[in-house]
Amino acid sequence: MPMENETRDLIFRSKLPDIYIPKHLPLHSYCFENISEFNSRPCLIDGANDQIYSYAEVELTSRKVAVGLNKLGVQQKDTIMILLPNSPEFVFAFMGASYLGAISTMANPLFTPAEVLKQAKASSAKIIITLACYIGKVKDYATENDVKLICIDSAPEGCIHFSELTQSDEHEIPDVKIQPDDVVALPYSSGTTGLPKGVMLTHKGLVTSVAQQVDGENANLYMHSEDVLMCCLPLFHIYSLNSVLLCGLRIGASILIMQKFDIVHFLELIQKYKVTIGPFVPPIVLAIAKSPLVDHYYLSSVRTVMSGAAPLGKELEDTVRTKFPNAKLGQGYGMTEAGPVLAMCLAFAKEPFEIKSRACGTGARNAEMKNVDPDTGCSLPRNQPGENCIRGDQIMKGYLNHLESTTRTIDKKGWVHTGDMGFIDNDDELFIVDRLKELIKYKGFQVAPAELEALLLNHPNISDAAVVPMKDEQAGEVPVAFVVRSNGSTITEDEVKDFVSKQVVFYKRIKRVFFVETVPKSPSGKILRKDLRARLAAGVTN
Repeated sequence: MPMENETRDLIFRSKLPDIYIPKHLPLHSYCFENISEFNSRPCLIDGANDQIYSYAEVELTSRKVAVGLNKLGVQQKDTIMILLPNSPEFVFAFMGASYLGAISTMANPLFTPAEVLKQAKASSAKIIITLACYIGKVKDYATENDVKLICIDSAPEGCIHFSELTQSDEHEIPDVKIQPDDVVALPYSSGTTGLPKGVMLTHKGLVTSVAQQVDGENANLYMHSEDVLMCCLPLFHIYSLNSVLLCGLRIGASILIMQKFDIVHFLELIQKYKVTIGPFVPPIVLAIAKSPLVDHYYLSSVRTVMSGAAPLGKELEDTVRTKFPNAKLGQGYGMTEAGPVLAMCLAFAKEPFEIKSRACGTGARNAEMKNVDPDTGCSLPRNQPGENCIRGDQIMKGYLNHLESTTRTIDKKGWVHTGDMGFIDNDDELFIVDRLKELIKYKGFQVAPAELEALLLNHPNISDAAVVPMKDEQAGEVPVAFVVRSNGSTITEDEVKDFVSKQVVFYKRIKRVFFVETVPKSPSGKILRKDLRARLAAGVTN
C-alpha cells in the first residue's frame, strides 16, 4: 500500500505485513538458529559425486574452517577470496569466515588473471581458496604479497589443502564480538555506472534480506525443510548466494549443488533428487524450453520456478509452464547493492496471490519503494515509469573505498537508486521497462561498459570507443563496441575482438565491432549510449 511521508514522497510497501527480523544476530547464528529441528536432515548434496552433508556436519565443518582460517592469520574484519565453482567447500569457507567475523569476497573462477588480481588487490584478500587449475592465475601475486593459497583438490607445491582447515578443533574459535553493521560479504558490482566495485553487505543486511523472503507466517518465498533446492546458479553471484544458499540454510532445506550447468545432468538431478524449488535465470529457462530432452524426464516434483537476474519474456514463461506442470512460475527483481532483493512474485507465498505476466512482484517486506523522475528526483504516482528506488535495512553499507560512488547510489535519505526504470501498477506490482544504468546483463552476469572501453582505449590503433548492449536470444544482452580508428589505422573487427578476448572472461567478450567517425557525447563528455542503441536498433553496419 502507498503512503506519503513529510516530503510528499509516494512510498509503496509490500502487500504482506512487516515481520520481526532478528537483526542483532550474526549471519551464521541466524542461518543455523533453528538447526535443532533438522540436525540430521540433508543440508548439502554434491551433485558431482552424490555425497550428502547433514546440517550438523555443515555447521560443525564451518566452525572448524573458522578456526583453520584463524590459524593461518585471518582475523576479524580480514578478507578471504573464494575463487571457486559451486561446491561444499564454497559453503564451508563462506560460513567459516562469518563465524570468524571475517569477510568473503567471491570471484568468478573463469575470470582472467588480470580480473582476479584486480579484485584480490582491491579487497585486500589475505587468503585465496581455489582449485589447482586456477592457481596459475594468482600464484605470482600471492608470492609477492604474502597471500596464502588454499586448494580444495590436489594442492600444488606452496599451497595448503582445504582439509587442513577442516581438521581444526572447532572449540578454538576466537571470541569475536560481531556487530550488525560489520561486513560479511563483498561481492563486486558495477552499480549504475563505472568499473566493478566491492559491495559491502553486512550481517544485518543479509539477515534482513533472507528474512524478507522466507520468514514470517506467510513467507514471501515459501520453503520448508522437506524442500530440495536446485543450486545450479553460481554461488559467487548474489542471487544464488542469497536466495538459494542462505535462504535454504535458514529454513532447513536440502541444497543440491551443481558445479556447472549442463542440461542432461540438470534434468537427471531434478528427477533423481525430486527437486522442488528451481531458482533459475532466463538462459536456463531458455535451455529448458528448447531442449527436446525435457519431455523424457519426470519433473513433476518441481513446485516453484523462480527467475531472476534478467527479465523473462511472456513466450518463455508460457513455454516453461508446460514443462513443469505442477510448478508456480514467477519473477523476482534485485540488485547486489540492494541486498539484493527489491521485489518478489507473490505467487511464491505460502498463501499465494494472483500475479500478472512479466511483473516482478511487489516490494520486499520491511522495506520501502518509490519511483522518481530521473531528471527532477520527484516522486511519481502509480503507472508512471520512473527510476526505481529502495530503502531498508537490507541495503549495502556502501562501496568499499568508493565514497563518491556510494553517495551517487545511496542518497542522503537512505534510498538506493537502482538505475532501472519501472512503474508500480494499481495492484502494487512492479514492472521494469528500461535501464538508465549502463550495465550489460549477459545471462545474468554483469558486464561494465567502462571496463571494456578502458581496454579498447589501450590499443594503439583505437582513438575512441564506446560499448553498449545488443539484444541476443541466448544471452539476453551481449556487449558490442563502436570504435574510432586512429589516423591511418586499418585495424579490423576480428583484431579488435581478439585483443579484448585475451584479457576478459568469456561473457565480457565483444560480440560485434562497428567502426565510426566519432563516438557521440554530451557537452560534459558523457557517452550518449541511447544514440548508439538507436543506431543498433536501426540496423547499423560496417
